[in-house]
Amino acid sequence: MSEAANFDRAEALDLLSTMERIRAFEHQANKAAEDKLVLGAIHLSIGQEAAGAGVVKALRKDDLLLSTHRGHGHTLAKGAHSLAMMRELLGRQGGCCGGKGGSMHIADFGVGMLGANGVVGAPIVIAAGAAHGVKLQGGERIVCCIFGDGAVNRGTFLEGLNWAKVFNLPVLFVCEDNRYSASTNTKTMTAGEGAAARAKGLGLPAQQIDGNDILEVIATARAAMARVRAGGGPELLHTLTYRQAGHTASDPALYRPEGEAEAMIRDNDPIARLRDTLALAGISTEEMDKLRQEAGREMQAALVEAAATPWPEEATAFTDVQDIGSPLHEPF
Repeated sequence: MSEAANFDRAEALDLLSTMERIRAFEHQANKAAEDKLVLGAIHLSIGQEAAGAGVVKALRKDDLLLSTHRGHGHTLAKGAHSLAMMRELLGRQGGCCGGKGGSMHIADFGVGMLGANGVVGAPIVIAAGAAHGVKLQGGERIVCCIFGDGAVNRGTFLEGLNWAKVFNLPVLFVCEDNRYSASTNTKTMTAGEGAAARAKGLGLPAQQIDGNDILEVIATARAAMARVRAGGGPELLHTLTYRQAGHTASDPALYRPEGEAEAMIRDNDPIARLRDTLALAGISTEEMDKLRQEAGREMQAALVEAAATPWPEEATAFTDVQDIGSPLHEPF
């Protein structure tokens, strides 16, 4: 439990509402997948709500965000509309990306969400490029890049962090460590002391925090973002969390030790932990339950309306596609 001296009850309730909305969205997305309304894999963030929401809620509206293939919660926390997101997952008209991006490539430029990415580690170098552009434009905007623990072993981790440090770019890298790289325990395939140690080796300030304590996450993220925004250069946060569901909605996660998930859900659920903190601050169970019920109704309605939304017109299939012609037709 966080021990912040100045406990902001209103903000904590807002954070609880955000986490409840994320979890409710994920439950409805899972239902849509079970009902064959989502064609393709979806990756749920149930159990990881604090790590994502705490970081994203610390951003300003004009800051930019990049995410992993497990990016529904980040997109929702950045301000995207739940109905537009659900339509995107179902490939319908009115989706964030016109129904073309789907779950793993969901984006909403209108709220500064530059996109999730199905390629592990890819957002890291994209974030470095975005941050370079932001620096050239001037101002106080920053870029935040969230990636998973599996991405630490990709070449893009070295490339992106190195570029960001060399050019002193305004970017906060966040490793959202859910302990499993797909179906493999990350500790068994990552040498050394992990993401923070590797970032420090490149000269970035880095720290590891409890990613299931949303009050610690948002306080730490705000402090790091203030330093980045002031010209201090890139930093990295390593947030330790836990993926309660499988790698994808169809993954039973039989590779996990027996009883591990049950124990984590019982003892380390981020929503339950914040509710306990709020209860100690005098917030009633009824008030907290109301937020959960409102989130459930919102996401149920989003799925119903999304499922009733028409498919995109065939004529839109080739919109947003760049065609510069064949180089064979160009004179040398």
